[in-house]
Amino acid sequence: MRPFEGIKIIDVTHVLAGPFAAYQLALLGADVIKVEDPHECDQSREGGSDHDLGEAKMGLQFATQASNKRSITVNLKTAKGQEIIKKLVKDADVFIENYRAGAFKKLGLGYEDLSKINPKLIYASMTAFGQDGPRGHMTAYDHAIQSSSGMMRTTGTKEVNPIKVGSPVIDYAVGTMNAFALSAALFQRERTGEGQYIDSAMLDVAMMLMGSHLTNYFYTGKEPSPNGNRMEHASSQGYMAKDAYMMIAASNKGQHERFFNAIGRPDIAKQSSYKERRENYAEHTRVVEEIIKTKTAQEWEDYLQSKHVPATRTRKISESVHDPQFKTRNIFHTHKAPPGYKGKDLTVPVMAFKFAHGGPQVTSPPPGFGEHNEEVLKSLGYGAAEIQALKAEGVI
Repeated sequence: MRPFEGIKIIDVTHVLAGPFAAYQLALLGADVIKVEDPHECDQSREGGSDHDLGEAKMGLQFATQASNKRSITVNLKTAKGQEIIKKLVKDADVFIENYRAGAFKKLGLGYEDLSKINPKLIYASMTAFGQDGPRGHMTAYDHAIQSSSGMMRTTGTKEVNPIKVGSPVIDYAVGTMNAFALSAALFQRERTGEGQYIDSAMLDVAMMLMGSHLTNYFYTGKEPSPNGNRMEHASSQGYMAKDAYMMIAASNKGQHERFFNAIGRPDIAKQSSYKERRENYAEHTRVVEEIIKTKTAQEWEDYLQSKHVPATRTRKISESVHDPQFKTRNIFHTHKAPPGYKGKDLTVPVMAFKFAHGGPQVTSPPPGFGEHNEEVLKSLGYGAAEIQALKAEGVI
């Protein structure tokens, strides 16, 4: 049995962070019902590098975090649409939304409204800046939060700065943080029997991702430097090998000693105190640069790892996904020619951990737009004629 089997989640989110949060719980067994506007689908359905799939509302950006979900379409701006949501909430455990602060309250679908229907409901709101405060009314996406938080100023080099992190790390971190918050709230409810309201802000999560930078700044008043691939110690930073770039991550005292002994510089290995490593950084770096360029990056990786020194060749995604290590990790799932994907297989990420039993599992492919309207509405007591009428009226 997976951890969240029997848990029902109403997922009224769009794009990435919200859907990713619900996806994490769906992988662990929750019944996630994704709700979209019948006249304007989740924009991620139209995103991704295969434009034909986007046109078919089955975009690859959507597919990344849509497995194991059911899909319905409901116009929340109509009274009948709001009634459908309220019926869904009666026996739901979780309600998630990631629209502008206050938007659902205006529709009569805020936490105060829905908790009256279901006092045990856990309601999560995910916004850019939170529900209140001077910026609570503002909106943003991942890259805007990277900009606003200061993260872009720490990325890149002094010459090339600011730089956005390539992956939408804020969105994925917000989704993961909210999956954790929802898990905690569900566990808390087991003890108290009470529902919960979760107010999550993307900006807050960005701060958590820069925790050590923040502590340093609060104490010293100094802005963190955008150092690129150069770091505090010569034994823990990037270097160009004979053929390719690589990262050496010998960060602690023992690793520093093993690294310099391994490259034939026992004299520098002895300079292993934090102070010595800091004061001799420039000279240590010059020595390592000269030595590392004598062999290929793969030769260095193999050799240094054999000496228990953290070091890796810098790979492209096309290389990294074929790393034989992943055959033991089960972090990817391949849907064999699922409906809507042109008869081609679809591979999606699963989770970054394994359980000994009852762990994350993909059981169904990404759903079509409104694929489960009839199934879900019938479970709420709607008859066939009523469902047709709702469709004709533009409610679903």
